[in-house]
Amino acid sequence: MAASRCSARAVRIPKWPSAIQQRTPRQRDRHLFRRQAVVPQLNRMGGEKRARPGWSPNCTRSFRLLLLGLLIATGVWEHKALATPPLHERIDELVAARAGGELGPLSDDAEFMRRAYLDFAGRVPSVTEARAFLAETASDKRQQLIDRLTDSPDYVDHMTEFLHVMLMERLGDDEAWQTFLQASLAENKPWDQMVREMVYPDPADEMQRGAAFFITKRLEKYGQNPVDMPGLVRDVGRLFLGVDVQCAECHDHLFVDDYKQQTYQGLFAFVGHTFIRRDVKFPAVGEKLLTKKVDFKSVFVMEDLATGPKLLDAAEVEIPALAKGEEYLVPPDKKTKFPGTPKFSPLQILAAQLPRRGNHAFEKNIVNRLWWKLMGRGLVEPLDLHHSQNPPSHPQVMALLVDEFGQHEFDMKWMLRQLARSQTYQRSSRLALSSETSVDTTDPAPSSYRRGLERPLSAEQLLASVWQATGPAAVEASSAAAATSEEQPVASESNTSVDTPSVKTPADEPAAAPPVSLETLREKFTAVLANPPREPEITINPTVKAALFLMNDVSVLQLLVPRDDNLIGRLAVMDDNQLVADELYLSVLSRQPTAEEQLEVAEYLADHVDARPDALADLAWALLASTEFCVNH
Repeated sequence: MAASRCSARAVRIPKWPSAIQQRTPRQRDRHLFRRQAVVPQLNRMGGEKRARPGWSPNCTRSFRLLLLGLLIATGVWEHKALATPPLHERIDELVAARAGGELGPLSDDAEFMRRAYLDFAGRVPSVTEARAFLAETASDKRQQLIDRLTDSPDYVDHMTEFLHVMLMERLGDDEAWQTFLQASLAENKPWDQMVREMVYPDPADEMQRGAAFFITKRLEKYGQNPVDMPGLVRDVGRLFLGVDVQCAECHDHLFVDDYKQQTYQGLFAFVGHTFIRRDVKFPAVGEKLLTKKVDFKSVFVMEDLATGPKLLDAAEVEIPALAKGEEYLVPPDKKTKFPGTPKFSPLQILAAQLPRRGNHAFEKNIVNRLWWKLMGRGLVEPLDLHHSQNPPSHPQVMALLVDEFGQHEFDMKWMLRQLARSQTYQRSSRLALSSETSVDTTDPAPSSYRRGLERPLSAEQLLASVWQATGPAAVEASSAAAATSEEQPVASESNTSVDTPSVKTPADEPAAAPPVSLETLREKFTAVLANPPREPEITINPTVKAALFLMNDVSVLQLLVPRDDNLIGRLAVMDDNQLVADELYLSVLSRQPTAEEQLEVAEYLADHVDARPDALADLAWALLASTEFCVNH
């Protein structure tokens, strides 16, 4: 009777605890797997010989199951036996193991704050935000700031700009495309889903339509030139797989053994039959029927070859033989100019094969680009030349990131947060000093990540930061600065007729005062500071033109005209020069001035008592044009 009451079937396994119910299906599966893997081990520990007198083996096993269920339900088992360090700690351990020298110090709060705002909000902090963070005493203030920024509208705006520049490389803009990126980031859509929608967008889904711009823009003709189909093939490979197969179009790559002509032609078979649909007003991709393999031959060997759609090392896709009249799911319509929907869609297959777990090229490419965004250098450089002869600087870090990113279902926000919590990200860009000589002793290789890497601000970051630094203290976000409000430091688009006083130029000559708006500034900043179209914006090369623009452009100098609601207006009503220096440096450089800098400000203002507003504008202008302001460090 006792054995019957204690049988395995009679034991009630505890329900999932609420914390586990809230996990994703994939996480619950992993949790269940761990339970199933541990139970047999506990059973092997006991058995009939170890059963208490009067207890059946089933009763003993049931007791163990009940005990294990209670341990899991209370979190004791998982905490004691299965806990692993968070990702950012494992990253730091692996980076330190390959550093090859002493690691630099962590950044101070001001340096970290400015870096975090630029990387996650696309701008420097306002003076109000800066003071609040620097005054905060919580031990986890940095983690709180990362979480707050990545949950803000600024994060969505900045990441929209980042992905737009990365994926479109200044080819052009489209409102539906911007809507797609903005909405996807606002809901934290997984990266694999975003790419799937870019490769094979559903025109019936209004929120997906803009995703087609990635392909349709590359299918446009420029002048008398034919459609740059090789460019589309190259960009799909570079931006989604991290492989640049352009030089393998006519023969195997001369310098990269992994890039064969078949690599290029197999990818071409996926996208080479696409065209822009003209029956709709939004971006949409059509597909011609693909009924046979793509023929090609090497210019060196001249051997006739052919391939169907083939993605890197994946198996070649078989092209089905469809009877005449049976090729379409939805046939073409001449009246509406609808091109038809083929039954065999290489784009649909590409959307299934490319953005998925297990496609290591896809996984490595995106984690490498996210790492580059925060660290200033990719684990693989250049970003689009992944191959066996160009391994990652830190192979174990790459493998760890790929595994964790996949386990977290391609969640970019989660990955960026983990990277930002690492000491590798938070390390100062200043060189370590010798305690004996107090001089710079080493300049470690950038690939060691022994110190933070400096990099120029993008055109978008620089514009948003100039706008923020010169604007009212109440402006807390670039999105707020973009609004047409009377609190803006310059005339808005809806109020461009307001008279603006002339600006004192560095040459002491009065400048014209044309109406200025954020949109006008955006066009100028992009034209002067951004890379040319089709040139990857991986590095930003400083130019004399860019330096002269920031120092002398009339529209930029308009921001330094004293107003009641802007930086110069706030400074002009301050009598204490020390307070002026604090407000100026916090607003522009996001840090407190040194004692020497405070003295310089006081001496300069003392020498220009009769022209104090102009002197204040000169000081702000000098900081805005400085290397410290124009670089993320």
